[in-house]
Amino acid sequence: MSILFQGRATGATAVKQSLWNKFVMFWIHHLRQALTSLGEIWLTPASSLLTVAVLGVSLTLPVTLHLMVKNLQQVSTSVDQAAQISLFLKADTNETQIAELIALLQANPEVADVQFIDKSQALAEFTAESGFGDALSYIEDNPLPHVMLVSPRNTSSVAASALLASLQQERYVELAKLDIGWLERLDAIVSLVRQVAIAVALLLMVAVLLVVGNTIRLMILNKKDEIEVMKLVGATNSYIQRPFLYTGIWLGFFGGILTFLIEEVLLWWLKQGIANVTQLYESTFTLQPLSLSELGYLLLVAVALGFVGSFLAVRRNISQIEATGL
Repeated sequence: MSILFQGRATGATAVKQSLWNKFVMFWIHHLRQALTSLGEIWLTPASSLLTVAVLGVSLTLPVTLHLMVKNLQQVSTSVDQAAQISLFLKADTNETQIAELIALLQANPEVADVQFIDKSQALAEFTAESGFGDALSYIEDNPLPHVMLVSPRNTSSVAASALLASLQQERYVELAKLDIGWLERLDAIVSLVRQVAIAVALLLMVAVLLVVGNTIRLMILNKKDEIEVMKLVGATNSYIQRPFLYTGIWLGFFGGILTFLIEEVLLWWLKQGIANVTQLYESTFTLQPLSLSELGYLLLVAVALGFVGSFLAVRRNISQIEATGL
C-alpha cells in the first residue's frame, strides 16, 4: 500500500475512533447527569417526596376512572344476556330447516353463540315455572314456537341493532326481539364516564405540569449562583439544563410508580366488597387491575409530563439567569 493511501486509511480509522468515542462519551455524560439528578432528589427528601406525592395523587383519579370504564366494559355476563337476540321461528319450520338456520348462524362472523330451544322444552319450562300446569294440560297443541337465542360477538347497541335487522330478514324467522334500550343506556353510561375521565385527566395533567415546573423553578433559583459560575467558565445551556430535565423525568417516574401502588391498594380494599355483591347476584365478575401495557403507558405519560414541565421551567428561568448574570 502506498504512503498516500496508508495515511488516508489511518486518518479514516482515527475519525471512526473519534466518532465512536464521542458517541460513547455522549451516553456516559447523560448517564452521569441522570444519576447526579437522582442524587439531588435524594439529598432533598422532604420536597421531593411532597412533589412525588402530589404527582401520584393527581394521576390516581384519571387512572381510577379509566379502570372504572374498563371494568364496566368487562361486565360480560349481564351484557351478553341483555344482548341476546331471541329469534321466534315460524310454526311450520321443520327439523331440516332448523338445522340449516343453525348452521347459517354459526357461520356468521358477527354471531358468538347460538342456542336452540325446542318448543316442547319451552312448554315444559313454562309449565314448571308459571304455576299453570293443570290448565296447560288441557291444551292439545303446543302454542309456543321454536326459539333460537343468538349472542352477538359485538355487544354494543349499534352492532346488536344491525345484527337484529339482518336476522329479522331470515326466511324461517317470524319475529326477532332484542332489548336495545338496556344496551343504549349501558353505552351511554360508559361513554359518559369515559368523557369525564378524559376531561379530568386533561385538567390534572395541567396541574402536574405546573407542580413539576414550580419544583424545577425553585431548584434553579437555589442554584442560581452555581449556574452563573458555570456559564462564566463556558458551560453550554444544554449542559446546564440536562440535570434539571432528568430531575423532572425522575419525579414523573416515581409519581407514576406511586399512582400504580395507590391503585393496587384501592383495588385490594374494594375487592372484598365487590366479592360480596357479586355473590349476592351470582355473578363471576372480578375487578380488572392495570395490565402490564397499561402500566407502561402510565409510566410513559408520567415521565413525559415530568419532562415537559421541567423543560418549560428550565427554558425560561435559565435564560433569565444568563441575562442578569453575565
